[in-house]
Amino acid sequence: MKMRRRNFLLTSAATLAPAQAQTIVYPNRWVYFSRNLSSDRDVEDFRAIAQTAAAHGLNGVMFASAFDNIDRQPAAFRARLTQIKQIADAAPIELIPAFFNAGYGDGLLTHNRNLAEGFAVTDAAFTVQNSVATLVPDSAATVTNPGFETYIGDKAAAWQLQDGPGTISFIDTQITHSGSASLRFENMSSTPSGNARAMQEIPVRPNRCYRASVWVRTENLQPAGAFLVQVLSYADGRALAPLTFNLKPTQDWTQITIGFNSLNNQRVRLYAGTWGGRSGKFWLDDWSLQEVALTNVLRRTGAPLTVKSAADGTVYQEGVDYAPVADPLLFQFSWDHAPPPLKILPGSAISDGDQLLVSFYHAMTVLDSQHCVCMSEQEPYDLWQRDAQMVHDILAPKKWMLSTDEVRQAGSCDACKSRGISLAQIFGDHVTRGYNIVKALNPGAEVYVWSDMFDPNHNAIPNYYLTDGDLAGSWQYLPLDINIVLWHYGKRNESLVHFSGLGFKTIAGAYYDANDLANPRGWLDAMKGVPGSNGIMYTTWQDKYALLAPFGDLVSNA
Repeated sequence: MKMRRRNFLLTSAATLAPAQAQTIVYPNRWVYFSRNLSSDRDVEDFRAIAQTAAAHGLNGVMFASAFDNIDRQPAAFRARLTQIKQIADAAPIELIPAFFNAGYGDGLLTHNRNLAEGFAVTDAAFTVQNSVATLVPDSAATVTNPGFETYIGDKAAAWQLQDGPGTISFIDTQITHSGSASLRFENMSSTPSGNARAMQEIPVRPNRCYRASVWVRTENLQPAGAFLVQVLSYADGRALAPLTFNLKPTQDWTQITIGFNSLNNQRVRLYAGTWGGRSGKFWLDDWSLQEVALTNVLRRTGAPLTVKSAADGTVYQEGVDYAPVADPLLFQFSWDHAPPPLKILPGSAISDGDQLLVSFYHAMTVLDSQHCVCMSEQEPYDLWQRDAQMVHDILAPKKWMLSTDEVRQAGSCDACKSRGISLAQIFGDHVTRGYNIVKALNPGAEVYVWSDMFDPNHNAIPNYYLTDGDLAGSWQYLPLDINIVLWHYGKRNESLVHFSGLGFKTIAGAYYDANDLANPRGWLDAMKGVPGSNGIMYTTWQDKYALLAPFGDLVSNA
C-alpha cells in the first residue's frame, strides 16, 4: 500500500484532476461481511475489515450472520454481536444487518422444518394390510437396462442418448459396481461442450414423487463439479431436480440419490454425466427409480395431508382413523431414508384390504443444500419479527437488508395457491411484510433488498427453478421507498434503467471475488447519469478482502 501511495503522489496535478473527476462519490459505500460469530476470531476478522474499510473511505458493512434465528443462539453470540457494534461505532462505520432470508431459508427453518416450501403429491395409491397402508405405485416409472448389461459394441440398449459411443463413452467389463458391465466416460475435451452423458426417457404420473439413484466412480475427473444427475421435463426441458453434488475428482463407487416431483409431466428425461467436463474418467452403474410417498412429508396448515377412500371418496381423520404422520428425518431433507409408516388405528373406519388415495406435500433440496421458506404461512413472519426485535435491541440499525434473493422454490403449496394471487404478488407481499417489520421497530429506518427477484433482466421470469408461476411484474408490488441492491453485472445497464425508471434508489453489488477491480469500475461507469444510483458495495462470498483498500480508494476518490 505504501508503494502504491508513493507512486500516486508522484502523479502530476494535471493527470490527477481528470482521474478524480471520473469517480462520483456515492453516499453508500459498503463492504459485505458474513460470519456466524461462533468464535472470537470472527470478531477480530470484523475488526480488521471495519478498520480497513473506514480508513479507505467506506462507510457501511452489510453484515450477514445468524439473524434469522438469533433467538436460538447462545449468549456468547449476542455478546460477540455487542462487540461488533462497539467496533463499528469506533471505526466509525455503519452496520446494515442482513436478515429475512426466504431463499436460503435454513436459518429460519431451524425453528420449524415444516415451514419449507412444499410440492404436491395428489392421490397416490395405497393398500392396507395388517393395519399399515403401503404405497402401490401406479405408474410404469422404471429404468430399463439400469446396469448397462445389454449393449451392442459400446452402445447401451434402451438409453436414448449416450454421448460418443466408442469415443467418449465405453462399455466397461473390467470395472463395475455389480454385474458384468458399467458405462465409462472419458475424452470429454474431444468435444467443445465437454458433454459426456447418458439419458433415458421415463414415463411418470403427474404430481408424484420419485426417488432415483445411480452408482458413480471417478478418476481424476476435472472439474468434478461438472458431474450432474438431472431430471428434465420432456415437454419443456425444465429441471425438476436442480441439484449439484460434491463428488471428489477421484472417488470409489458412491451412490447418488435424488428425489423429484413430476409436477404436471407424464414423461421425464433422466440424465447423468458431465456438462463441461475437461479430463479424467467416470463410471455409471446400477440405476434405480421408484415412486415414493411421505418421504420428507411436510406438516403445516398450508401443506395438508389427506387420506381418502379410493372406492367412495370418504375422507378419513388423522388421529382417529390413522396415526399422526410425520417424517422424523425431515430435518435432513434427504431421499435415502424410508418414509414414515401410515398406521391404521384400532376402531378405524379403514379396514385391511381397503384401497386409499393419499395426497400430501413434500420438501425438496435445490443445488447442494438450499431450502426455501414458504412465504405464505404466518409463522415465518412471527419468527422474523421476534428475531428482528432482538437484532434491533443490540444494534439499533438505521439501515436493514432484506435477504430475499434466489428464492428457487415458491408458490407451489396450498398456502400459496389458496391466496388466489399471482406469484409476483406473493413476492411483493413477502418483501412488504419484511419492510413493515423493520418500520415497526424504527419508522425512520432505510430498507434494502436484493434485486434479482424483482428484475425482468434477472430472475423475475416465469418458472424460475422450481417456482410455480410467473414473477413478471413483481417489482410493481414493492414499497416505493425501498432501496434495491443490484448484482447482475452482465445486465447492469438494463437493470439500472429498469429500477431507475420505476423511481427506486439503487446500490451496485460489485466485485464478486475477481482478481482486479474491473467489475466495480464497470459498475461505476454504468451508474453515471442514472437517476437513483446511490452507492456501491464490495461483495465477496469467498472472504477475498485483498482488494478492499483499493476498492475503497476507488469509490471514495481517495
